[in-house]
Amino acid sequence: MDEALKKKLRKDPNGLLTYEYIANNIDKVDGIMPELIDNIIAVDKTGQFVVSTARYLNAIDAKKYADSIDKLVKVAIEKDREHVYLGDLAASIWGPDYKEHAAELSAADDNFRRIYKRLYPVGM
Repeated sequence: MDEALKKKLRKDPNGLLTYEYIANNIDKVDGIMPELIDNIIAVDKTGQFVVSTARYLNAIDAKKYADSIDKLVKVAIEKDREHVYLGDLAASIWGPDYKEHAAELSAADDNFRRIYKRLYPVGM
């Protein structure tokens, strides 16, 4: 990532600039995606744009961006303390019927298990 872009994105107040940069340049950011992911994690205090980025990358190419998505989901679990964005994240990543498959998804995916426990603390 060039220095001008780094400087601009470091001043990102909440993650929106970084998210927009990824979305508007998705065809040419693969080489700097780790840096972009680190930046959005650093600047987004609520998890809103961390979740949006995970959802976007999942929709674009879940396999290609699997490492970035996994990192973003892990961070979203910690940042979204009010659970404002986790429900939409779960539906985007694991499908709108994720609740119907909660037991099997929890057994297979630690991120899902952690999100589900936060959304539904009483249990499955």
